[in-house]
Amino acid sequence: MYVKNPILPGFYPDPSVCKAGNKFYLVNSTFTYFPGIPIFESENMGEWHQIGNAIDKNSHISFEGCDHSQGIYAPTIRFNKGRFYIIATNVGKEGNFIVTAESPEGPWSEPHFLGKEAKGIDPSLFFDEDGTCWYIGQRENSKGSKYFGDCEIWMRRLNIENFSLEGQEYVVLNGFQKNAVWPEGPHLYKRGGYYYILHAEGGTEINHCVVVARSKIVTGPYEYCPRNPILTHRHLGKQAEITCVGHGDFVEGMYGNWYMVVLGCRPEQGHTLRGRETFLAKVEWEEDWPVINPGRGILEKEVEIQEKMERKKKALILHQNSSHEFLAHGVPKTGMIIRHKEAGSFTLKMQEATLKEGTSPSYAAVRLRDSCCYISAEFQLVGEEKNDCAGLAIFQDNKNHIRFEYYGQEKSIRLIVCCKEKEEIVKEIKDEAEAFKIFINGLKADFWWRKERGWTSFASNVDLRFLSTESAGGFTGCTVGIYASSNGEKSQGYARFEKFIYT
Repeated sequence: MYVKNPILPGFYPDPSVCKAGNKFYLVNSTFTYFPGIPIFESENMGEWHQIGNAIDKNSHISFEGCDHSQGIYAPTIRFNKGRFYIIATNVGKEGNFIVTAESPEGPWSEPHFLGKEAKGIDPSLFFDEDGTCWYIGQRENSKGSKYFGDCEIWMRRLNIENFSLEGQEYVVLNGFQKNAVWPEGPHLYKRGGYYYILHAEGGTEINHCVVVARSKIVTGPYEYCPRNPILTHRHLGKQAEITCVGHGDFVEGMYGNWYMVVLGCRPEQGHTLRGRETFLAKVEWEEDWPVINPGRGILEKEVEIQEKMERKKKALILHQNSSHEFLAHGVPKTGMIIRHKEAGSFTLKMQEATLKEGTSPSYAAVRLRDSCCYISAEFQLVGEEKNDCAGLAIFQDNKNHIRFEYYGQEKSIRLIVCCKEKEEIVKEIKDEAEAFKIFINGLKADFWWRKERGWTSFASNVDLRFLSTESAGGFTGCTVGIYASSNGEKSQGYARFEKFIYT
């Protein structure tokens, strides 16, 4: 059977995967979105469903003072002796940490922060046959950086009882290419008589790639594969259907077959709205070196897997008991965002912050997953003050987004574009509204509003290119969601949303 790539469409970068029993588990970076680190489960590596989040309590993490593209970087998930381990970095705050659980659904432990000794980002864990746990990660060149992106891969023993690094440090690699930039995302494995280190380099944009090295001894010396990079799309150019391919992780399948999960982008006319997504590739071994998608050497639109699967696109209706895909920007205050039992039903308390501020606004969202999609919601303002508003948003970051807002007291509908921190009211009319709808079609969007019966067009063919990674920068893809704000004023009001649907 064949599975379509990407296996996780939308903003799901830096994938890591492990096998436990007869199932696979996968995690991704979430940066300053909350809850953090989504956990996916699959029986066949092709059909995934989210079963929870590793960072799902307000006490787990803080993003205060963080830039939108800081926060949680590159989690790695591993399973050893009945326990799951996730290690990641909270960039801009406490650094590297580990959470553990007996079940992938949770509950997950409070983060165990590893302290100043665990420098750098992109940590991973490897449990050797003798019981030793190895920490491996990326940091700046310990001999002094000679250029931007001059980094090294290093490792050290980790005591998993008290989560402390012990013993000697080993600097094992500093990139395959001469003067390689950003060797990062390392993972350590053992297969047969060799230890393997898989890592990315070239930066997470067009020059991204995956390289591999091996050694008979876990601490090295390591030799790079003469065929490196084993996977890249940089030679295909910026107009390729899939670009920026890198940051992979290996896993052995149920029948001795191997796979790699890896990130990539699907630009449209040179612009990427959905960010970095998760793709799947087959791995075969020749002369004890991995070969990715033999005979092709690049990611393919479809990947053959052994297990039977059924994949159907469904409308995503957010509600409390069946979806873990809801996101907030930053860690929301208690009671700020309430999900009700009814499908697609939320209450958002008015906050002084708008989406333009770096603090946590009243925003409940999902990832933009499709080139063409509808987002809609019904809403009602309750106890509103003069500056209270509610509506929908397309959000890249606090400097680049679109807000479709209704002001109840003023009976005013506004479409606001925020591009590189500069706001413009594209259109405003005086009328009542009880529902909004957005249709995204590639790099354009249409906006509708409704009162009582029937939809009325508000704005058409609004250009979305400024929301792309290429224009806005950063590491995240767009999210779309419901939004409420009192625009800098204190308010006791709130907005009740019904039928919040993405399809």
